[in-house]
Amino acid sequence: MSNRTRTVSCQVELDVREEAELVWSVAVAHGPELAGEDLAVTVDGNRVEVNELGVDDGGRLHLCTAPPGRLRLLYSAEVAGRAEPARVEPVDDIVYRRPSRYAESDELGPTAWAEFSTLEGKELLDAVSSWVGTQLYYVGGSSRPTDGATQTLLLRQGVCRDFAHLVIALLRARNVPARLVAVYAPGLSPMDFHAVVEAAIDGRWYAVDATTLAPRETLVRISTGRDASDTAFLTVQCGRADVATMTVTATSSPDLPRDETADLVSLT
Repeated sequence: MSNRTRTVSCQVELDVREEAELVWSVAVAHGPELAGEDLAVTVDGNRVEVNELGVDDGGRLHLCTAPPGRLRLLYSAEVAGRAEPARVEPVDDIVYRRPSRYAESDELGPTAWAEFSTLEGKELLDAVSSWVGTQLYYVGGSSRPTDGATQTLLLRQGVCRDFAHLVIALLRARNVPARLVAVYAPGLSPMDFHAVVEAAIDGRWYAVDATTLAPRETLVRISTGRDASDTAFLTVQCGRADVATMTVTATSSPDLPRDETADLVSLT
């Protein structure tokens, strides 16, 4: 893993209907060594000023004000090194056990205890990931942006964020701190931004991905939060802007490793 290079990029085009304040979360989080990086926003070919804000968890937000027109964001980076695994801070043990907008651990408590009451630690992570992976069908476009973990379980289908929300809710219901991480995912097909879970066991964060769609060792962190409300790649603060097209790429060199699902893996 130490010699692995990951190349990531995205291109997003928006139809800005009226002047809009936009917040982007597409850049690789602070931590790993970057051999190269570029982020640019234009509207109808004219460059738009972008300001960067850092987030406590290492994420990076990029803010811009866009006039009406066709906006294009281009981002690319080459990740040449690894970051140290994220630390579990004392406040994490509180914040990431609480129910949140899309991870209603209070509502799913009876399910979590009925299914996993005898399990702890790694056995619990493995069981929850496997259970969610077998209970849900991965169906593109099957969920609404407002669906949370409870609705996902009722529908028995969803996309990566839905799988992640259900895993988070079940783990929190068993008093395990869990959070959502938006990532670039080499090996993902079809390619897109991806969402996985980090769960805290014995003072370390470990990656959990019930979709098993991409090897966890190659994932590149973008943003981290309680659920998808904290990790959206785009937030329109005011004004109006509609997504027209989006292309995401992520590759890894050398070739993709095999993801041994029984192993504990930290995002690095």
